[in-house]
Amino acid sequence: MLQNGETPKDLNDEKQKKNIKQRFMFNIADGGFTELHSLWQNEERAATVTKKTYEIWHRRHDYWLLAGIINHGYARWQDIQNDPRYAILNEPFKGEMNRGNFLEIKNKFLARRFKLLEQALVIEEQLRRAAYLNMSEDPSHPSMALNTRFAEVECLAESHQHLSKESMAGNKPANAVLHKVLKQLEELLSDMKADVTRLPATIARIPPVAVRLQMSERNILSRLANRAPEPTPQQVAQQQ
Repeated sequence: MLQNGETPKDLNDEKQKKNIKQRFMFNIADGGFTELHSLWQNEERAATVTKKTYEIWHRRHDYWLLAGIINHGYARWQDIQNDPRYAILNEPFKGEMNRGNFLEIKNKFLARRFKLLEQALVIEEQLRRAAYLNMSEDPSHPSMALNTRFAEVECLAESHQHLSKESMAGNKPANAVLHKVLKQLEELLSDMKADVTRLPATIARIPPVAVRLQMSERNILSRLANRAPEPTPQQVAQQQ
């Protein structure tokens, strides 16, 4: 029944909005220093293509695994699996139930997965700390010189890749330019080789990340484990 001037189109649009599933949002900003985001991308693609959102482990399962660990504690895999709130974590293993070492397979996977998540969370906190301390790379550091040379090699190779086809087709000017480009690439690679040789000794002199960030990994894990206190009504009022 239409009310307050509503049209059938309005009701239909409202119905469609309700039917649209909200996208699941969860992220760990590890800066690409772990394989987590590559895994998530591949897993989510497989889950979407096969329409097995719960049967294939991906980002959503990782979220609930962390939630289970927060509630039950580290390595309490059986308690987490038996908790109906985290039933989603059992879905990817239903095909393995007939195997004799089913529980061992499951628990090992959960432990390995949590280790990766923990590593990503530590790096996320380190990056946040580095941003807070306004830390940045030293442009004069040998590793930065190596990075610059690599960028030059990449740019030079990509911008002149057409020369090889033209040279093979008998284009003499292109052949001459190609030889010059190859000479430049050879020199850059030689410089990079020298940089790489010096790198281990240079890196050995760099203070550990924990020292530079003034925060040990134990402190980071402690910060991640302890939830920040809920803001008081007065604090909320001040922020508004």
